[in-house]
Amino acid sequence: MRCYVCFEEILPEVTWSTFLLPQKVKKICYGCERQFEHIVPACPKCGRPDSTGLCFDCERWGMEQEDPLEQNVALYQYNDFAKDWVARWKYRGDYELLQSLECQLRSLFQKTEWDTYALVPVPLSGGRLVERGFNQSEAIIQSLGQKSTNLLRRTGTEKQSKKQRRARVASSNPFSMIDPIYTPVVLVDDIYTTGTTIRHAASLLKQSGCPQVFSLTLFR
Repeated sequence: MRCYVCFEEILPEVTWSTFLLPQKVKKICYGCERQFEHIVPACPKCGRPDSTGLCFDCERWGMEQEDPLEQNVALYQYNDFAKDWVARWKYRGDYELLQSLECQLRSLFQKTEWDTYALVPVPLSGGRLVERGFNQSEAIIQSLGQKSTNLLRRTGTEKQSKKQRRARVASSNPFSMIDPIYTPVVLVDDIYTTGTTIRHAASLLKQSGCPQVFSLTLFR
């Protein structure tokens, strides 16, 4: 097996545990995996790194309006290595790269106890979908071995990644509902930056009768 990130051969770890018990096959080498940073400590609500309690952004969301998001859980920090990984996967079409994080992502999802909730991908505009060739949120759900529940469509086309934080927070809601849902959901996306995109989607879901909205992202 070769690492999906650097293409070097993955040398299996041999211990009594690995000898006696079947092990999950990782598709990333130790050298690449350690470049990703776990989020400890983290804000208990959004997963922001280096927070010993509720972070300032989450406090501000709660002060400005009722926060529609219950909690975001992220796999890793969005550091420089993660940024390069995302650019290669999402913008340069290396779709298979997601397999390098499949084991870690499934392990994180199992810890959340959200397996009975509908997994809702954050939708792309038609033009963006054609440009990339895939929806990264749907790819993550597929990597989890789960089924996407498509409840939202994107009506706005402006890229959030090009905006500063203030502009993102003040932006209009780019989503509309396809169908209402009356059970808890998990929104799935690749990156949680300011939380605006996730909260736009969560607001619509809550307004349509959804009792609780959580979110799962690769990076924070």
